[in-house]
Amino acid sequence: MTSNFNPDESHAAPDPAQGRFATLTFARDVAVPVSVLWSAWTAPAARAVWAAPTPSVTVEFLEADTRVGGREVSLCKVEGRPDVRCDCGWLDLQPGLRSVNYEVISSEGVTQAAALVTAAFSGTQDRSRLVVTVQLSSLTADSAAGYRQGFGAGLDTLAGVARRTMLLERVIRAPRTIVWNTWMNAETLPQWWGPEGFSCRTARIDLRTGGEWLFDMIGPDGTIYPNHHRYIEVRPEERIRYALLWGENGPKHADAWAALEDQDGATKVTLGMVFSTEAEFQQAKGFGAVELGQQTLGKLERFVSAR
Repeated sequence: MTSNFNPDESHAAPDPAQGRFATLTFARDVAVPVSVLWSAWTAPAARAVWAAPTPSVTVEFLEADTRVGGREVSLCKVEGRPDVRCDCGWLDLQPGLRSVNYEVISSEGVTQAAALVTAAFSGTQDRSRLVVTVQLSSLTADSAAGYRQGFGAGLDTLAGVARRTMLLERVIRAPRTIVWNTWMNAETLPQWWGPEGFSCRTARIDLRTGGEWLFDMIGPDGTIYPNHHRYIEVRPEERIRYALLWGENGPKHADAWAALEDQDGATKVTLGMVFSTEAEFQQAKGFGAVELGQQTLGKLERFVSAR
């Protein structure tokens, strides 16, 4: 995980008496459902929000594929210092229960540390618990201090992200290819997007990585809601990652993603949003964002069924 190691932490040569091996354990209790905490932990869009251990660190994701056998590659950047690279590989993913991954930390081509990370999840629809165990081997220096600080700060940020994450799920009785082609299609997307009674008026639409959708959502009473989606990543038939802005180049109010998975001949659609602040999330919940979001996915389901 990109948050495991803090490049701001100074690293002296290891003390032979202490050795270069350590087992670190971290635990966090968060007042969110297990499904939300799991998504915040694993979804690339959410991980990009909480990955940096401190504000002075910038994290750039080069690759992100959260599935067994998939890899995540990121760079931790601190001004005036060499980049720190984290190569992560997913070994086990049991949704809502457990994840296991390895990671290798390097800088300027020199490996600094390797670790096996096990995350265990438990809880209810109201509260979740995450316990992370890091089995660490420092190869060039004692990295335990950096891991303790970086991972601890990262998990604090993760907890905050989870508390402002909205997660919607729906199983649509149609193949994933059809659902994807209905979503990422400039002609069909505006026809079903939005809650019941809402329509879309498009100014620009370019559904690809680096593209955008600039549109007005028009409510049943004629109220106009300016929207601007900026597409950060588009992986065909797998996932979309985008930023939600209030109008053209307006302030961002959420980092969002949509993921599609095969499920017994149907397609499981997950729509997630990390709001910019917890206050915005609570305000959105207050005016019925969860119900309105489910209406949007319901319109997608009906649109697909009618085709």
